[in-house]
Amino acid sequence: MSDMEYRYLGASGLQVPVLSFGAATFGGSGRFFSAFGDTDVEQASRLIDICLEAGVNLFDAADVYSDGACEEVLGGAIKGRREKLIITTKMSLALGPGPNESGSSRLRLHRGVEGALKRLDTDYIDVLQLHGFDGHTPIEEVLSTMDALVRDGKVRYVGVSNFTGWQLMKSLGIADAHGWPRYISHQVHYSLLTRDYEWDLMPLAHDQNVGAMVWSPLAWGRLAGKVRRDQPAPEGSRLGQVAHWGLPVDEELMFNVIDVLDEIAAETGKSLAQISLNWLLQRPTVATVILGARNEEQLRDNLGAVGWSLTPEQVQRLDEVSATRPPYPYLSYYIDRSFQRLNPPLTVARGRK
Repeated sequence: MSDMEYRYLGASGLQVPVLSFGAATFGGSGRFFSAFGDTDVEQASRLIDICLEAGVNLFDAADVYSDGACEEVLGGAIKGRREKLIITTKMSLALGPGPNESGSSRLRLHRGVEGALKRLDTDYIDVLQLHGFDGHTPIEEVLSTMDALVRDGKVRYVGVSNFTGWQLMKSLGIADAHGWPRYISHQVHYSLLTRDYEWDLMPLAHDQNVGAMVWSPLAWGRLAGKVRRDQPAPEGSRLGQVAHWGLPVDEELMFNVIDVLDEIAAETGKSLAQISLNWLLQRPTVATVILGARNEEQLRDNLGAVGWSLTPEQVQRLDEVSATRPPYPYLSYYIDRSFQRLNPPLTVARGRK
């Protein structure tokens, strides 16, 4: 029997596994995404088999991943079992140099959905997420288009990724005012090395019941156990090839966190990756953590993050070593990093307040 836990995704009736699979490693087209992986249909089918056996049925893609090859590989790998899966994909980032190939205009979203449906070889997308905020297109145009896509049956739910607090809150307010679908998910960058999500977006998600879908939970592989003090990144690793394109990480903070992870690994017999993922699963508002495995070994290790829990004392040690000083005006709310000063205090998400 699977140890997988399922949580409601935000203010919806959709239940998702606490671990999900990110398909950015599928396809491997282009300089950037080739560093993530070049998984083909046959290999992807095997990884999906392993996921389903473990209770992981959510697979996340984007039209920009490998210029659409990611969705094509995923579509080929799920033939004959589409109804067993939850498929999420993202759009809004630039697919090309044309004036209407980026953003969230009505034209871009309709073209994007039609293209994604064809590549995925499916009739509908379970969760369509905007990959970023489009400051040029009126929010009313974006949300009315999302409403039309849901009414047409091409999209079941809508969400966003990489929004700021005001962008998400304003969108939710306009959706409520017009009776358009609310964003139920926010795909965010969050890990022991990158806790900025907690300053503003986490309280918002708690208040508005928006489920966090965590991307890069191992900080681009830094928390997988292969990075050590005074050692270069492993040869051929994604970190060594594309880390300079990602969010910056304080190296001293990273090595201090890894030291504590090593201590807890010795106490629990778990890998550094499993401990890092388990810590995230205990954070407020987190609905699912997206895994990014290039092979079976990585995937099976990451799947070992469920079925057990860090002790409160171990969580506290990780909280303390990974803590950073929030900027104004958030500092006054996070003096003790426990969230107990919020009213009501945040609790671990189960999809409902």
